[in-house]
Amino acid sequence: MKYYGTELNKRRYEILMSAGGVDALEWESERSRQGARPRAWLRTKANSIEGGTTEVMLGIVAKRILDLPGA
Repeated sequence: MKYYGTELNKRRYEILMSAGGVDALEWESERSRQGARPRAWLRTKANSIEGGTTEVMLGIVAKRILDLPGA
């Protein structure tokens, strides 16, 4: 679930940033609420590292599904 939640959040912010175009990259202004969207988008990148990298999480899931030792 951690992997799924992290990936879902990253995809959500990728879509928001794409939909916002160049304006979504605005960092410091009243209109962008001090860059809340780009800061949150960058934060999603860190989430995949903090909770265990995506590759590690996928390795754990694969071991459990394939019933390999060490899972």
